[in-house]
Amino acid sequence: MAANKSSRLGVVFPVGLPLLVLACFFPCSSCHCDVGVSKNTDEHDGEAGAASEGIKGMFVFGSSLVDNGNNNFLPDSLAKADYLPYGIDFPIGPSGRFTNGKNVIDLFGDHLKLPSFVPAFADPKTKGTKILHGVNFASGASGILDDTGSLAGHVINLNQQIRNFEEVTLPELEAELGRCTTSQSLEDYLFVVGTGGNDYSFNYFLTTSSRNVTLETFTANLTASLSTQLKKLNSLGARKFVLMSINPLGCSPVVRMSRPTHNGCMQKLNRAAHLFNTHLKSLVDGMRVQMPGSSLVFVNSYKIIRDIIKNPISKGFKDASTTCCEVASINEGGNGILCKKGGQVCGNRSSLVFFDGLHPTEAVNVQIANKAFASSLKTEVYPTNIKRMTTRNM
Repeated sequence: MAANKSSRLGVVFPVGLPLLVLACFFPCSSCHCDVGVSKNTDEHDGEAGAASEGIKGMFVFGSSLVDNGNNNFLPDSLAKADYLPYGIDFPIGPSGRFTNGKNVIDLFGDHLKLPSFVPAFADPKTKGTKILHGVNFASGASGILDDTGSLAGHVINLNQQIRNFEEVTLPELEAELGRCTTSQSLEDYLFVVGTGGNDYSFNYFLTTSSRNVTLETFTANLTASLSTQLKKLNSLGARKFVLMSINPLGCSPVVRMSRPTHNGCMQKLNRAAHLFNTHLKSLVDGMRVQMPGSSLVFVNSYKIIRDIIKNPISKGFKDASTTCCEVASINEGGNGILCKKGGQVCGNRSSLVFFDGLHPTEAVNVQIANKAFASSLKTEVYPTNIKRMTTRNM
């Protein structure tokens, strides 16, 4: 059954836990899909202007690092960033983005010259012409696996995000575009997937059921699940994918403050992230064979952030270990990650790596986005960068 605005949020988490989807169903060879500049002028619009040639928008899936505010509309979710100091440097203030300003999705949009910010799926206003340049389905604290985040209140897991895309957004976009074939409709959109970290933080390293499963087996199963999900998106018409790596989980302030670390980072968590990223990079090669006509780019944000942490001064940062905002501890009723509502915030936000206990500042997101679009290093982007993928066939 197709989801609707009230039920489609389908997908809960107790205090104390960290945060960690035109088609046109009737082929029409003679129709024309003219996706022009969105005319909406509400507060979520960015600067006016035509989208860059070739890419008309983005569909985004994942967790808090790419969430544009979906969790704002989940009444029972504690994974929210809809209050100050979140958004202190964002054009419209607090919006549900887990950082001080723009997240990496907003910055991708800047590179693509999209005319507006990609709207959150759960926002009731996300319909009609507002979806022409994409929709963001991501949900903070969610994961690849359905049970990831089940201890974290109301979140939207990746499978549900894809169902929301298929059952709600595709029919709506079909109506807006004029019943073109799926491949014609979606080949000019980026499908960005940024998830996986919570499957370790909220699942593997948290639940007792994983004790008899090796990290290697868990990771293999996790990436196999992701492969199936990518194939589902491909079957719905997705052709251009951007796969974001897991960040260095063991280097986040919440970990540094609560657990023993080696050289400032917890190696067990970083090993898990690195293993997943290795599988994800290999998945790019495998999926190109399994999904003919598709292009995939792997963005190694793990390396980009790790390089900053190792030598922050050379990258333009001064502090790679503490949080910019005041974080409420568990003893204070917080979770060690989220900023305290109305709490203190640093003034030199562009010089810190982390805004809260887990999420990077806009300054770090800028470096990730710039490298994702322009880097020539295959250790940072593989097999090429997003700009090259979107301007030529790979």
